[in-house]
Amino acid sequence: MTGTAAPPRADVVLAERRGSVLVLTLNRPDRLNAWNDAVEQRYFELLDHAESDPDVRAVVVTGAGRGFCAGADLDDLQELAGSRDLTRLARRDPPRHRPLLFRKPLVAAINGAAAGLGLVEALYCDVRFSVPKAKFTAAFSRRGLVGEYGVAWLLPRLVGRSRALDILLSSRVILGEEALQLGLVDRVVAPEALLDAAVAYAGELADLCSPASMRTIKSQLLQSQDSTFAEAVRDADRLMLDAFSSPDFREGLDSHLEGRSPAFPGLALS
Repeated sequence: MTGTAAPPRADVVLAERRGSVLVLTLNRPDRLNAWNDAVEQRYFELLDHAESDPDVRAVVVTGAGRGFCAGADLDDLQELAGSRDLTRLARRDPPRHRPLLFRKPLVAAINGAAAGLGLVEALYCDVRFSVPKAKFTAAFSRRGLVGEYGVAWLLPRLVGRSRALDILLSSRVILGEEALQLGLVDRVVAPEALLDAAVAYAGELADLCSPASMRTIKSQLLQSQDSTFAEAVRDADRLMLDAFSSPDFREGLDSHLEGRSPAFPGLALS
């Protein structure tokens, strides 16, 4: 995307508030929610809005119809195959991994196929709920492509090196139950309960957990991937001292002692 890109179509990603949780639905069901620039722009725009809204404390992303996201739109791939100028792929602003940098909880409700870029987008989420018959596939090696957009960094950290190699080299289809065993997803839920289960989980985070704590914890996990254990301990010691002097710590302690739900303030991140 560039600064001259056309405004995103609002209908390609739908937004619905459920209390403090924002549900975003990729909405190209006739194409199994295949990813294109319009979807990306609208999705990232909605994440930006959610991040700056203190009343939104968690986001759930799912797909309309039978799929979560079937990967990059084939029309776009055909256009790329015939293009000699591919520099725009490396000049995305914001970067394609923008969801990984989202500073509030991001939960995936994977209702169907998550392939190629769709798999990567699912992996950018913090926690993944899936239906038993959801189909996961990297797809890259069967299209003459490589592990895209940081998946070679993410996947081994989730499932281990050999399993990541299996998933990426073979591009085989993995169903929901095996995805759970491998560590690709965290919960497998019946289709009729999927979205409600994901929203309930996100709602629990929104209602019971400090937004400031969750922001910091997400940052800790991301930064610790490239640090030593000693560095992670030093960073945690510094952050813990800050936390002890924060109003959220006082509220967390008081609410626990008083046997009530905490009333943490929301975050408006810019």
